[in-house]
Amino acid sequence: MNTAALREQIKKARQHENETGRLTRQLEEQLPHLHPSIQLPETDAKAVLTRFVEAYIDEVPDLLDAANEVAREAGIESQIKPVLKIAEQYFLQPPVGLEHLLDEAYLAHRFVEEVNDLYIKHFGQPLIPLDMTVANLIAHQLLGEKFANELDEVVHHAVDSMLDDDSFALESVEAYREKLSSPDTGAAWKRWPCMGRRLGVGLELDQPAA
Repeated sequence: MNTAALREQIKKARQHENETGRLTRQLEEQLPHLHPSIQLPETDAKAVLTRFVEAYIDEVPDLLDAANEVAREAGIESQIKPVLKIAEQYFLQPPVGLEHLLDEAYLAHRFVEEVNDLYIKHFGQPLIPLDMTVANLIAHQLLGEKFANELDEVVHHAVDSMLDDDSFALESVEAYREKLSSPDTGAAWKRWPCMGRRLGVGLELDQPAA
């Protein structure tokens, strides 16, 4: 994984944001039109939402590195890494600017989420003991239903075409399965609690659309 390039991309995007404030203005324009399920504090909503998006983008390199490392330990790096590389390549394509990286970050998070779901199916526990669902749903709403659904289709097509049950039917995977009872397994992920809760952004799924 060439996540050093992703980190450099994010660094440049942050510098660009400091100079232009484009992401902040874009989110400020979105605030009155956000889906009612997105719960923000009454005061400083713009700043909280901006911090959420910045953190969502910032976590992509660490997320891909950690997912690849766990896949390596599980003996399925050769199956998982190509999926993660797609997310990496998408992330390196857009022009500089945090406002352009949200959709690429969403793709990366969703790729890892789909791999995680497959891992749960085959191992009975998550590859990543991290609740990404709320953060991804918030990002989905920020991107807009139509565009986010198109990105979801990209993820589903890639995962379905590159990963199947045979990817998990290897001797190395069986050996790894026996290690999963170790209390040390997944320790690297404990520093990532639910992102939305940590940053003050919530999601109330029972809220009707406006």
